Amino acid sequence: MNPILERMTGMNTLTDEVIAMDFLITAKSGVRNYAMAVTECATPEFKSVLIKQLEEAIDLYELIADYTVRRGLYHPYNLKDQVQLDLRNIQTALNIQS
Repeated sequence: MNPILERMTGMNTLTDEVIAMDFLITAKSGVRNYAMAVTECATPEFKSVLIKQLEEAIDLYELIADYTVRRGLYHPYNLKDQVQLDLRNIQTALNIQS
């Protein structure tokens, strides 16, 4: 994060949680974008390249998701715990200095 933005928001450093969750969301977006691109391919050769990249993006997402689950940062199989974590993160965001 930009040092100026860190000071403005009161976040002096990025936490592992912020980085991991941002990476997870970005990876998920990449998977979605590759999947859409595969359906729009004009040539079989280009489609096979995109399918390979899609598979790699899925593998990366799985690695990040496993990391966040092991660290207790993400609870995809326990809705109650995930809601509590999300509410805590929302409260943290609301408490950031303006």
